[in-house]
Amino acid sequence: MAVQPAGTDDITAALQTVSSEIDGGLRSIDARQLANTAAALLGASRVYFTGAGRSGIGLHMVAMRFMHLGLDAHVIGEASAPAVSAGDVVIVASSSGNTESIVTIARKTQVAGARIVAVTSNVEGQLYELSDVQIVISAAGKQSTNRSLSAQYAGSLFEQLVLLTFDSLFHAIRAANHVPVEVMWARHANWE
Repeated sequence: MAVQPAGTDDITAALQTVSSEIDGGLRSIDARQLANTAAALLGASRVYFTGAGRSGIGLHMVAMRFMHLGLDAHVIGEASAPAVSAGDVVIVASSSGNTESIVTIARKTQVAGARIVAVTSNVEGQLYELSDVQIVISAAGKQSTNRSLSAQYAGSLFEQLVLLTFDSLFHAIRAANHVPVEVMWARHANWE
C-alpha cells in the first residue's frame, strides 16, 4: 500500500484532535501527585529517569531539563550513569505498568534503597504497586483500541503527556524558586 499525503482538512482535524486530547489529559492529572513528585525530586541525592520506547525518549528530554534546574540527573542505561543507591529517586514510565524491563528496573531500584516515582495509566500494574509516589496519566496504552481514551495511534497520548507533565512540573519548580534563565542556561551544553 502506498502512503498518500494528507490534505489540509485532514491535517487541521488531526491538530485539533491532538491538542484537545493533550489539553484534557493534562487537566486530568492530580496536582497533588505532582507536588509529591516535586518533593521527592528536590529531596533526592540524584534523580534517574527511565522508560521503554517513546516514553523513555521523552524522559531523556526531561532529564536534561532537570539538569538545567540544577539536579544531579541521569538516564538509566547511559554509560555515564552512576549506580542507584539510597537517597536517590528513579522516575519510571510505563503506560501498562507491566513492561518487563521497566518493572525489573523498579525492583532493582527498591533493592538499592532508592525511591520510585511511577508514571503510568494502570493503577493495577506492577509498577504502581512497587512505587513510592505515583503520577497517573489518563491515556490509552500502546495496544489499546479504546478510541474513547484516544484517537491517536499506539500510546501516543501517554508519551506526549509524560513529556508535557514533567515540563509543567519543571516550570512550576523553576517559578516557585525564581531560578533565573541565565543560571539554567549556564548549565546547558556548550559544545553545540
